[in-house]
Amino acid sequence: MAGMADGRAAKGGKPTLRDVAELAGVSSMTASRVLRGDPRASAATRERVQAAADELGYMPNHMARSLRLGEGTGLVGLLVTNLANPFYSQLALGVDSVLAPHGLKTVIANTKQDPVTERELVDDLVARRVDGIVAVPASTDQRHLATAAAGGVPVVLASRPPEGFEADCVLVDDFGGARRATEDLLAQGHRRIGFVGSPRTVYTGTERLKGFTDALDAAGLPVDERYVRQGQKTTGEATLAARELLSLPDPPTALFCSNNRNTIGAYHAIRAAGRSTALTGFDDFELADALGLPLTVVAYDTDQLGRRSAELLVSRIRPADRPPSGKPRRITVPTELVTYNSGGKQVR
Repeated sequence: MAGMADGRAAKGGKPTLRDVAELAGVSSMTASRVLRGDPRASAATRERVQAAADELGYMPNHMARSLRLGEGTGLVGLLVTNLANPFYSQLALGVDSVLAPHGLKTVIANTKQDPVTERELVDDLVARRVDGIVAVPASTDQRHLATAAAGGVPVVLASRPPEGFEADCVLVDDFGGARRATEDLLAQGHRRIGFVGSPRTVYTGTERLKGFTDALDAAGLPVDERYVRQGQKTTGEATLAARELLSLPDPPTALFCSNNRNTIGAYHAIRAAGRSTALTGFDDFELADALGLPLTVVAYDTDQLGRRSAELLVSRIRPADRPPSGKPRRITVPTELVTYNSGGKQVR
C-alpha cells in the first residue's frame, strides 16, 4: 500500500474516493459505503478501506455529498456586530447549545456594526448554502436579509426586530428595562441624569433612550439634550462622552448607559474624576461586582436570548417542527434590576 500511497502523493492534489478504493482493492461504491459507516461491509473490508483512507489522508467532503443528495449543509450562520463584546460570546454559546444536538454547526461572522460588511457576509453565507441564519442586524437596512429569506434561507433576528420583511425574532424588553432603571434613579432623588448610549441607528439603544425619556416625562422632567451623548461604540469613546458630561457646569448626578461598553467607559470617567456620580447601565457583565462603586444594571439572560433564537430557527429548518401557521413569531426576554454594592448583589 505504501508504494501506491507514495505514488498518489507524488501526483499532488487531494486524495479522492477513487484513490482510497484503488488502494484498498475495492470498488468506489464499497469504499463510499464503508466511510459512511454502512454496517453491511465485512470487518476485513472496513479495516482495509479505513487503513487506505488514513494512509492517504482522505477527508470526506460531507458538504458536497449533502448538496448532491439535496440535504442541508448542517451549517448555520450567526452574525454579530462586535465580537469584542462579551455579550455576543454568551449569545453564541446559547445558540450553539441548541443547534449542536440537532447536528448543526455554528459559523460566527463579525459585521463590526457595518451594514456593508453585513451585506457581504450574508451573501457569502447564502452562497455557502447555510441551512439558516441568526442575525443581530447592524442597521435598519435589512434588504439583504429579506432577500436571503425570500430565497428560502430561514432567518431569525436576535435583539433587533425585522425591518421591511417578516421574520421570527427574539428581543429584550429594552424600553421597559430602561424605563424602570430611570425610575429607580428618580426615586433616589436624582434630577440631572445623563444618558450615554450607542449610535442612533442601533435599535436597542434607541429603545432604551425612549424608555429613559418616557420615565423623565412621567416625572414631569424635560429631556435636557446637554446630558445626552449617543454614538459610542467602544469603551474608550464612552469614557470621553462621560467625561464631557461630568465636566459641564451643572454635571449630572447620575448616568444611565445603554449597554455594557458604555457603562464600563462611564465607570472609568467617574473614577478618574473622583466623583460620586451614581451609575446605572443596561446589560450585566463579568466583574460588575468588583468595580468598587455602587452599580445598578438592567440584567437579562443573554444565554436565553441565544437559545430561543436557535429554537425558532431549528423549527424553520426542520419541517416536522415548523409551526402550523408559519406566521412570524416574536419573543421578548424579560429584564430585572441588579444592584452591586458593598453589601453584595441585590436582585430586584
